[in-house]
Amino acid sequence: MKFVPLVVVLVLVLAGGSATPVSADSSAATYHQIALITVPGAPLTSFDISVVERSSQTYYLADRSNKAVDIFDASSNTFETRVAGFVGFTGNNDTSGPNGIVVVHDRGEVWAGDGNSTVKVIDLRTDSIVTTVSTGGTARADEIAYDQKDKLILIANDADTPPFATLIDTQSRAVVARIDFGDATAGLEQPVWDPETHLFYMSVPETAADPGGAVAVIDPRTRSRVGLFPVQNCGPAGLTLGPKQQLLLGCGDPTAVQVMDARSGDIVATIAEVSGADEVWYNPGDKHYYVAARNNPSGPVFGVIDAVTNRWIQNVPTGPNAHSIAANPINDEIFVPLRGMGIGVYHR
Repeated sequence: MKFVPLVVVLVLVLAGGSATPVSADSSAATYHQIALITVPGAPLTSFDISVVERSSQTYYLADRSNKAVDIFDASSNTFETRVAGFVGFTGNNDTSGPNGIVVVHDRGEVWAGDGNSTVKVIDLRTDSIVTTVSTGGTARADEIAYDQKDKLILIANDADTPPFATLIDTQSRAVVARIDFGDATAGLEQPVWDPETHLFYMSVPETAADPGGAVAVIDPRTRSRVGLFPVQNCGPAGLTLGPKQQLLLGCGDPTAVQVMDARSGDIVATIAEVSGADEVWYNPGDKHYYVAARNNPSGPVFGVIDAVTNRWIQNVPTGPNAHSIAANPINDEIFVPLRGMGIGVYHR
């Protein structure tokens, strides 16, 4: 994800209060803040991706301020521990880390991209880094996804020239392929793996031929790029797989977010009520998409979208550079890191 330095100006009084939402239906229950989790150590001023792992109800955050992956109990909303050993925020987003995070459930591991072009493997039994894998680049290893069938990690080196993606075998922990994106003119962003098609999809914010961006299709079996779905007026950053083989594109363009058919590349919905997005998340618990829209034109919010109907529900104000979001599918609570404050927890 792209970091945008901002002056820390708090737009909400979050502790002990609720955000005032904008909703498509004022009679419906609205999302509001129910807790603020304190993050120990250095103030949380630089962070990247966050994820929730369902089976253990654990929330993981790429905490650059503390050069670590932070681990929280997502059922009790409490800080548990952190795994240090990352480069942290270097003053340059292109060399900072940790960045992307993915849980490799079948191995009891978390894999995280770091700012020195490496991927670090965390053993969750010991909460320690057990392996460091070089991707061979010069800048950060960023967004990441896991192919559960072929046991492969895909990670994007968005700040190298040209940008490239790396496939890593999770069993041998060896790099098995490098896929160059010579046509990508603004880096690479979030990949996801689709268990139905057995393909990776990756956000490409811009290409030489597609200034509005595209979604690349990567086949882990041939270890190659096999397609490119162009989009208009998007600049996709976040990407998540929802129901009906549909992908929500977290468009960075301040116009709308878009929903794509993963099989055809057709845009099936455009949602203009929220835009300027970064990380996006699909929660199978309530069948909602959540959109971390730090550059939303009317101010930073997280947007809520019904993933079944692709209908916008609500925008909830957040704060400067609030670009990371994840949800717990067991209790449907939403986690949003808030700069300089901690982790905001939201619910209806």
